[in-house]
Amino acid sequence: MRLSREIKTAIIVIGGIFLFILGFSYLKSSPLFDNSRQLFAVYANVGGLQPGTAVSINGLNVGKVNDIRFLDDKGNLLVSFTVSSDFAFSKNSSVELYDTGIIGGKGLQIAPIFDGERNARSNDTLRTDTRPGLTELAQEKLTPLFKKFESAVTDADSLLLNVNEVLDSKTKNDLRGAISGLSQLINSLQGSASSLNTILKTNEGKLDSSLTNFQNLTASFSKLGDSLNNAGLPATLRSLESTVANLDRVLAKINANDGTLGKLVNDQELYENLNNASRELDLLLQDFRLNPKRYVNVSVFGKKQKEYELPEDDPAANTEDQ
Repeated sequence: MRLSREIKTAIIVIGGIFLFILGFSYLKSSPLFDNSRQLFAVYANVGGLQPGTAVSINGLNVGKVNDIRFLDDKGNLLVSFTVSSDFAFSKNSSVELYDTGIIGGKGLQIAPIFDGERNARSNDTLRTDTRPGLTELAQEKLTPLFKKFESAVTDADSLLLNVNEVLDSKTKNDLRGAISGLSQLINSLQGSASSLNTILKTNEGKLDSSLTNFQNLTASFSKLGDSLNNAGLPATLRSLESTVANLDRVLAKINANDGTLGKLVNDQELYENLNNASRELDLLLQDFRLNPKRYVNVSVFGKKQKEYELPEDDPAANTEDQ
């Protein structure tokens, strides 16, 4: 049976249309004959997610991203993707956007939930979640550090400006002089250290002997302390301490006019009376030595005694006149 030219043309056109549809479906990464479910997810930022990216469940590829487009005037993005119908999960499951590698690239993975609700069907919109990648984490951690570093650099710049303002020509010259003086001081200290090392090396034997003698002296003092301890020095010191305490109590009583001795020490009138009595006794003894006839009269054979006449230079007379 021969086909007419028109039929052949129609077959060619229909075949071309079919091939075009197959090619277009391949380029869109959506099979022409597929029973997969088409699901949706809404993200504020897809982070570079591309159509054709694989969709996985527990690490197994079960679908791919079909299309990404703006959803509203707020900039939210609607992601449409297909998932194989071989695996059923609840409509409350979530779709997570994550990094597929260190260099970059985003992927979708479904976190299936089995809570007894109905299974996800075509045209359902699932809940979304975003797991920050290494870039976001690094940016989140390093941004405060960079801000602090920038602030530190700004402060350092301000400090250098202030230092430049302070360090005028005179101050720079003074600073150079101070550094020069410090260098000379260090050189002098180095010379002193060298001299000291020389002295130590020269007198090393004497120093060893002195240290040995000092060690022996310390040992002797230690033995002396042991000897004094064994000789009863602690008991003697305790007795001396007790004696000093008793003496302090006695002196306190004397100062407080307690007892005879305290009254003798602190009574001014008694002191004056004793002083007067001592002076009068001295005068009495002196008068008795100079004028014994005044106190002792001897009568021989009943002879009448002569009345005693007081000499002109008698101390008692001087005392009575006073």
